[in-house]
Amino acid sequence: MARLPAGSVDAVFADPPYNLQLEGELLRPNHSRVDGVAESWDRFEDLAAYDRFSRAWLSEARRLLQPDGTLWVIGSYHNIFRLGAMLQDLGYWILNDIIWRKTNPMPNFRGRRFTNAHETLIWAARGRGARYRFNHWAMKNLNDELQMRSDWLLPVCGGPERLKQRGRKAHPTQKPEALLHRVLLASTAPGDLVLDPFFGTGTTGAVAQRLGRRFIGIERDETYVQLARERIAAVTAEAGKGSADPALLATPGARDAPRIPFGWLVERGLLQPGDVLMDARERYSARVAADGSIAVDGFRGSIHQVGARVQNLPACNGWQFWFTRRNGERVPIDLLRQQIRAEMN
Repeated sequence: MARLPAGSVDAVFADPPYNLQLEGELLRPNHSRVDGVAESWDRFEDLAAYDRFSRAWLSEARRLLQPDGTLWVIGSYHNIFRLGAMLQDLGYWILNDIIWRKTNPMPNFRGRRFTNAHETLIWAARGRGARYRFNHWAMKNLNDELQMRSDWLLPVCGGPERLKQRGRKAHPTQKPEALLHRVLLASTAPGDLVLDPFFGTGTTGAVAQRLGRRFIGIERDETYVQLARERIAAVTAEAGKGSADPALLATPGARDAPRIPFGWLVERGLLQPGDVLMDARERYSARVAADGSIAVDGFRGSIHQVGARVQNLPACNGWQFWFTRRNGERVPIDLLRQQIRAEMN
């Protein structure tokens, strides 16, 4: 990470060692060994050593992020609270904690605790006041037109997606591609550069490749590196057979669309001076002026100002509040705005 230039990446996704602190192996009731709980890369001398390691890579990640970039880090109860405190100490601004609720968690074999059925992701901006990217409409579309919540119900990695060698898991903690799909779709744009400093077998790279994002993966285990190269090469070959239209890899948001002043509707004859606007329940009405303002009861202003005034509210989205009539039917004025946008495109 120290070899990379400052401010060079748009997002970081990190799946660091969790420091499980288990002594010896963890066995199932049938005496088979649970993978991933006694790996050398997850062992630290003590909590102070883990904290030094974590602070070092989190500091480098912040240096590498561009000013409006964001970082995602995933962990369990063993480490996520320590990482959260470090993020705040280092100047990051926490945006959300996401609960990944697993549909098929591993049971608690000893029956002495609750089943660990979730992991936590922290999503943080590089600093307070950053104009970070959040693809609200992409998340809403992904969630059947409902706002995406901060609890995500997803299965653990399995089936053909799970990489294996000689019939065994190639990596004990491989994350599901669905999780990375949601992370990258939410917080990056096509062409953005994503850094994964704990690349493992390349889940971040595989998903980034499919979504038209660029990526840098850092991994020290040569076996994992080779598996990641093969996996991403397969994704690249698959994409080459029939790559998706780049326009389908992004979800345009309201900020991405060209600004259309309300007055343009009057200029272009979609509305006439004197036309009446009303709200959805026809409690309020206003008349359109030639300059694109509207008037009601002696008050004249923008569609937003007048909408707020009649409702006695501090603010109002006039595009969504006001309607006009077409062939006797109420039509939202936002449809007229979309008509102009379509002509511009």
